[in-house]
Amino acid sequence: MSDPIIERGNAPLIVSMPHAGTDIPEQFQDHLISLWRAKKDADYWIDRLYSFATGLDATIIRTTISRTVIDMNRDPTGRSLYPGKATTEICPTTTFDGEPLYRSGHTPTAADIARRRDAFFTPYHNAIAAEIERLRSRHKTVVLFDAHSIRSRIPRLFDGELPNLNFGSNDGVTCSPELMQAFEKLSAETKFSRITNGRFKGGYITRHYGRPETGIHAVQLELAMRGYMVEPPVLTEQNWPSPYQRDRAAPLRALLQKLLQASIDFASKDPS
Repeated sequence: MSDPIIERGNAPLIVSMPHAGTDIPEQFQDHLISLWRAKKDADYWIDRLYSFATGLDATIIRTTISRTVIDMNRDPTGRSLYPGKATTEICPTTTFDGEPLYRSGHTPTAADIARRRDAFFTPYHNAIAAEIERLRSRHKTVVLFDAHSIRSRIPRLFDGELPNLNFGSNDGVTCSPELMQAFEKLSAETKFSRITNGRFKGGYITRHYGRPETGIHAVQLELAMRGYMVEPPVLTEQNWPSPYQRDRAAPLRALLQKLLQASIDFASKDPS
């Protein structure tokens, strides 16, 4: 079993980072074609990008486990969140680019997946549920902000170049329109391109926990990685992941700080 890392704050805001990890326990390594390939699709440097969040008294929940071992943001039943579109499974068998992850005959079985759910997925989600309960004992409203990033161009998943900012609320189901409008207004004041409920509408975390009628508002933000790191046109073990670039990231961090503060302000004044 692997417990997530939790940094507790008292503001009505939880920042979830389900894909920041790159750890692959030793018992899984021999089954994989390449450890580098298995770590290729991590949300690199997302914890560093949001490092200011503790200063806002937000609660941070993240895992060190690679999404290749198990994806904390997929439906545990195996149901696709994007029917008819390319995606990856709860225990991915391919990279985002469609490359196989496992050696022949070594893909996870149903029993393997069940064990991984018990060891990694369930502790992560138990932590989210417990932190929501803790903060709801203090605040009438809580915002769950699910923080992600992805390469700007992945033809298998989407056409062309992804906008810098991709907000998801499952077509308005998981959070108040007022909160999303605040995010859109702040984003419009920057140079960053954006879309709401485009290719990424929010994964399992956003859809499972976002219940505005109960005071829990959930939003996913999928960032294009070019906002804080160089994305080589061809990825190799020598050039990926590229380093976090502090100067490049500075404008994005400034906006993210405003978005998280807007989340706190919304939750603090929400009359529902």
